[in-house]
Amino acid sequence: MPKTPDELMQFLESLGITVTTYTHPPVFSVSESHGISAQIPGAHTKNLFLRDRKDRHFLVVVEQDAVVDLKQLHHVIGASGRLSFGKPEKMMELLGVIPGSVTVFGLINDTNHEVTVILDSHLMESDIITGHPLHNAATTTIQRDDLLRFIRATGHEPMILKVSQ
Repeated sequence: MPKTPDELMQFLESLGITVTTYTHPPVFSVSESHGISAQIPGAHTKNLFLRDRKDRHFLVVVEQDAVVDLKQLHHVIGASGRLSFGKPEKMMELLGVIPGSVTVFGLINDTNHEVTVILDSHLMESDIITGHPLHNAATTTIQRDDLLRFIRATGHEPMILKVSQ
């Protein structure tokens, strides 16, 4: 059973990480979120749940307006051949979220460490980064260094690479 948003917040608190969560109407795409994100501090994210031809899964996290060349991305992240979007069922199995709610915070549900997390180097220049707290009717802000600490506490070692154009 996937973790709940409350369990996510408890986990963050157990790490000594302070976050701020803003509730808002559900958003299903970056374009829908622009009006909301203008009112919330931080670098807002776009999260791509991808798989390669060997069925390895990747979570690529970039700034919301970043341009990513999906045809060339496999070269940058070391994937086996071209990438495609991961299936919704696999997204739920691995990250515990549905399409429209993909978030770096979903790594709390990847207890078998099947997802490789890629953070765009441009995004990591920001002091505050945002993500959905396991659902798309809220946005949570977190300090960059605390985000890295959270990711590592889930058993993942993030790769920080230049993936945006």
